[in-house]
Amino acid sequence: MTKDGLLEGKKILVVDDEADVLQVLEELLPMCRLSKAASFEQARDLLESEPFDLAVLDIMGVDGYKLLEIANSKGVPAVMLTAHAFTPDNIVRSIKEGAVSYVPKDEMAHIADFLADVLEAGRLNENPWDRWQKRLPSSYFEQKFGAAWKDADKDFWDTFKAGLRARSRSDN
Repeated sequence: MTKDGLLEGKKILVVDDEADVLQVLEELLPMCRLSKAASFEQARDLLESEPFDLAVLDIMGVDGYKLLEIANSKGVPAVMLTAHAFTPDNIVRSIKEGAVSYVPKDEMAHIADFLADVLEAGRLNENPWDRWQKRLPSSYFEQKFGAAWKDADKDFWDTFKAGLRARSRSDN
């Protein structure tokens, strides 16, 4: 199935405190039914009153991690989207707190690919982080953070990688 086919008609909540980001996401996802929120309160109210197939949550400016908690409680897979919080610590936190993907805003032009990856992984009962690692290889993060970017959380990353390998083997 094509990425547009996977996304066709999906109801997606997009949250960002920057109006231009919301506009760009709307332009990039014309095949989806988008609900936009520019504040924590708007996003919380939407998450608590409407069903969504996915949520795209900015981390800064809208308390994205609190929204992630709400999305998780509602069974809504959440993708974290960030520019200012693009750090190794926030990648780890996003994974630990239950996000299904983490997209730097400089990759926002490819948001449909990331969202299709999440939906396809869910459809096939796969770990979406495996697809994320293929879409954003280690070299991407090494260019941004340096070659030793995982060293501060080496145990976490070793466990994370081992979990992906084990899950991949059990799915075959």
